Amino acid sequence: MAVNYEEYVANLVERARVAQAIAENFTQEQVDELTGAVAYALTKPEVALKFGEMLVEESNMGIATDKQLKMYGKVKGAYFQMKDKKSVGLIDVDEKMGMETYARPMGVIGAIIPVTNGEATPVVKSLMALKTRNAIILAPHPKARRTNLAVTEAIREVLAKFNAPADLVQAIEPEYVSVEASQALMKQVDFILATGGTPMVRQAYSSGNPAIGVGTGNVVTIVDGTTDLEDTADMIVRSKTFDNATSCSTENNIIVLEECYEEFIKAMERHGAMLLKENSDEKAKLLKTIWPESPDNHNLNRHIVAQPARVIAEAAKLKVPAGTKMIMAEENGGYGNEFPFTGEKLSPVAGIRKAKDFDDAVDKMIKILEYQGKGHSCGIHTSIKERVTRLGEIVPVCKVCVNSPQSLTNSGSWTCGFPISMTLGCGTWGHNSISHNATYKDLLNFTYVSRPIPSFQPTDEELFDISLRKKVDE
Repeated sequence: MAVNYEEYVANLVERARVAQAIAENFTQEQVDELTGAVAYALTKPEVALKFGEMLVEESNMGIATDKQLKMYGKVKGAYFQMKDKKSVGLIDVDEKMGMETYARPMGVIGAIIPVTNGEATPVVKSLMALKTRNAIILAPHPKARRTNLAVTEAIREVLAKFNAPADLVQAIEPEYVSVEASQALMKQVDFILATGGTPMVRQAYSSGNPAIGVGTGNVVTIVDGTTDLEDTADMIVRSKTFDNATSCSTENNIIVLEECYEEFIKAMERHGAMLLKENSDEKAKLLKTIWPESPDNHNLNRHIVAQPARVIAEAAKLKVPAGTKMIMAEENGGYGNEFPFTGEKLSPVAGIRKAKDFDDAVDKMIKILEYQGKGHSCGIHTSIKERVTRLGEIVPVCKVCVNSPQSLTNSGSWTCGFPISMTLGCGTWGHNSISHNATYKDLLNFTYVSRPIPSFQPTDEELFDISLRKKVDE
């Protein structure tokens, strides 16, 4: 018997609307108590590890202890950002302009959950919804369906303890998880918070309902040799190998000034990375392992996604030194489909290339991003302030990470100012509606109240500078 996904989802949405109508009357104190309780309960060490282990077993991707750390960082971080912040009723008064701002909920949120971060994303998005008095329905990737349901049930248990409607947080049940169910959800909710692959995000934007989505990640980092190369290598390897590179925020391409290239390679090798030379048989073997149908297409081999470097090396029949954590493949020939190492790899594999100077490095960075990853992030390891400014001025990304491990920084952390988030906006460069890391504030409607004030209309003499008027009048 065929499943009627529209009907199934309609039932979830109806239950969510009943729950949200109750939450609409929650006080700020109730909201803050609920979010604190959920964040605390879901980040207990044994709970965070359990969900990390569950997702690794279900998806065969990533590292359980890294996922536990991700739960600590992202869930606690998201809660820290919203703790004691106003999200209910009157949140701002501008007496001079006679304006008041009231925070209002959106209604029912549809949340698309990726397999790569299927442990922390449902918790963070649920916290965002609870903080804003919305209900949320979580639609997971098929390889995270059981984990998503377990996380949802844990959240619902907390809500019940505080006499809040459990249906404020619901999950598409494992037997119904599918593209069809996610599509039906996106058509029936009030707002969509989409984290996942590009096709799913595009469906969110074309659903007919307002949405926030993310762009494709393909992070590029420049190493110019003006910082300690041992520290730089340590940061890049830690970032690239965290959770076996499940994050789209890892260093997919490294551009190194040729004056420090050899020294940097040696530093990377000391930290567990190995290099495959340009035009080598080893590189060719790795390419066909990651993209089996290249050059006809560049669909990633799903069996290598978020796997350890040694597993990928074994699949490619490569001999690697003991302790190898990361693989670098030289890619100096060009960009795009003919040179697939310039694209995203979702594994502890990075493309690496030389640049003759900083301007050449920036040019190469932009060309890589034009192929894939435009709007997301870039990074630089430098002690020269002007070089950072240059990236901020001309590179088409929303986030520039300086002297930092990329995947541990650009989605927010305790050691940077980026908002902690599981949804990284990429601006119009990445075909997104926002260019910042999404937080609870993005799930609020605002009502603005205006009262009469004395006129502040200026005269022409006050409004237009005299030199400007003279130029126009000449």
